[in-house]
Amino acid sequence: MNQGFATLQAKYGEIRITDTGIREATIAGQGIGLALRGLRPIAEIQYLDYLLYAIQILSDDLSSLQYRTRGGQKAPVIIRTRGHRLEGIWHSGSPMGMIINALRGMHVLTPRNMTQAAGFYNTMLASDEPALIVECLNGYRLKEKLPANLGVYKVPLGVPEILQEGNDVTLVTYGSCCRIATEAAQQLKQAGIGCEVIDVQTLLPFDINHRIAKSLSKTNKLVVLDEDVPGGASAYMLQNILEEQKAFHHLDSVPRTITAKAHRPAYGSDGDYFSKPNAENVFDVIYEMMSEYDPEKFPSLY
Repeated sequence: MNQGFATLQAKYGEIRITDTGIREATIAGQGIGLALRGLRPIAEIQYLDYLLYAIQILSDDLSSLQYRTRGGQKAPVIIRTRGHRLEGIWHSGSPMGMIINALRGMHVLTPRNMTQAAGFYNTMLASDEPALIVECLNGYRLKEKLPANLGVYKVPLGVPEILQEGNDVTLVTYGSCCRIATEAAQQLKQAGIGCEVIDVQTLLPFDINHRIAKSLSKTNKLVVLDEDVPGGASAYMLQNILEEQKAFHHLDSVPRTITAKAHRPAYGSDGDYFSKPNAENVFDVIYEMMSEYDPEKFPSLY
């Protein structure tokens, strides 16, 4: 579990911090049972890829529970996992399209770093609804400033955050891709392009106040960045922005999606780099978009 609960078992005992076998369906089932009995369990599934082994339990039993009992039963279990960019087929997948379609009835939260993740845990521990919290696996390698109110502050659901303001293009993303987006935005800034980077933070719910549409009323150009396969979470976000938020009224050019390649991530650092979108991909797509919009100011690079 990447030392996420290190030393806690010694501090709080084996009843509160319990070891279990690597059987994801059983872990999910135990979490549901504990939650139905009034506890507030956090069920650990080590990597996002292994959610596949528990998806039936989470879809048929947990996410549908309130719906099929008309609110008579609730199981506020938090499923904790981590994924996105790393290396190898079984440790760097991002099957978010599968997840958001299978888990309607649960919150799906995608914090970009561990500070935001802590805020989501505080939010959901005060809730009576189930949630999947997907931490950034490569975020464990980064250092962050420790908040003074770590166990208190909460992050609201369905509220995107603008990470960088800009007037030319709106770049929408989440999770580990936020670092890719902000890196690309700095490169684009040097080329005279102002990129507004928006972290949606949660996929279910998604931008309940239509902040993305408000950004598009200023920039008039949209790029959606995601490391799921083509047609995955990027298609979900794009449909929501264009149809639900009716943001197509604001667009001056065709919206673009930047996704991973249509295969499982390759082995090794180079394979993962070329399987998933990187800052250079983002720069090229957005520069090409600006070149089509204003070819005199942004002549073709190739």
